[in-house]
Amino acid sequence: MNTESSLTAASAPLAGSPTPSMVVPDRSVMPRLQAVIGLVAVAALVVSGLLWQKLGSIQEQLARQSADAGSHAAEARATARQAQELAMETAAKLAVTEARLSEVSLQRTQLEELMQSLSRSRDENLVVDIESALRLAQQQAQLTGSVEPLLAALKSADLRVTRAAQPRLTPLQRAIARDISRIKATALADTPALLVKLDELVQLADELPVANDLPTTRPNETLKRKPEETVATWWVRMGLLVRDELRNLVRVSRIEDPEAALLSPEQSFFLRENLKLKLLNARLGLLSRQIESVRTDLGTASVAVGKYFDASSRKTQAANALLLQVRGQLKALELPRVDETLTALSTAAAGR
Repeated sequence: MNTESSLTAASAPLAGSPTPSMVVPDRSVMPRLQAVIGLVAVAALVVSGLLWQKLGSIQEQLARQSADAGSHAAEARATARQAQELAMETAAKLAVTEARLSEVSLQRTQLEELMQSLSRSRDENLVVDIESALRLAQQQAQLTGSVEPLLAALKSADLRVTRAAQPRLTPLQRAIARDISRIKATALADTPALLVKLDELVQLADELPVANDLPTTRPNETLKRKPEETVATWWVRMGLLVRDELRNLVRVSRIEDPEAALLSPEQSFFLRENLKLKLLNARLGLLSRQIESVRTDLGTASVAVGKYFDASSRKTQAANALLLQVRGQLKALELPRVDETLTALSTAAAGR
């Protein structure tokens, strides 16, 4: 028990005894501690000097960087000012360029309108010239009775339209081609042959018997005495002749028109003259290419022949046949027209 109590006493500090922290160091340790503290102080001073030096260098670097940043900022401000001035100058130049561009665009628009106007005016002049040439050629064809002026005018118009090379004139070119084909395929009547037939009718007019005309008697040769004839036979022939004459005193005939029955010999003369005048007028109309006038005159002559002249006579029948032939061939005398081309010209002139 004494041992345990001594251990307990040794392990438990005595009341009033100093703690290990309160143990007074040994005097031999103090110089070492002071040396350490001095070394630490010197090291701290060295470190502080190094830190101060480094801080100074950092401050110098910061100052240089700040100066550089200021110079860069000044340069940036100068560059920004130059850029702003350049932008303003560029904007001014752009405004001037836009104004000039608008002027150029306006001038171009005006130039295009002028070119279109000139082109349209050229096309209109071309259309007007072609129309005038075609109408003049049509008049020449009517006067001469030949289709050659029309064909020449159409071919010339086709060549001019081809040289113009305008898409809006394509329908006109097609119409010209169709008219050329139609004119070439048209068969025309022989005008000299018609003139010959009209001349025959004029000559035949003097020989046409009127409907109420007396039958013409041939010279009576029965009264001439023949050498071998006796007196008895002569009296017999004389009696036969008197009998025939007595029979001709009264003549019964059928006349359809009362006006033909009442014609006097003087009126018959003027009737034939009027008929010849109608035929001669038809001949002149045929020479001057007045087809309607010719048709009217021939119709009047045909009515007069059928109304006042003897329809049973061969000469009257021949005259009627000639009139029918001439009137039938008049249809072939009508020259082909270029109405399709003229319609296409009107459409092109209207700009549709």
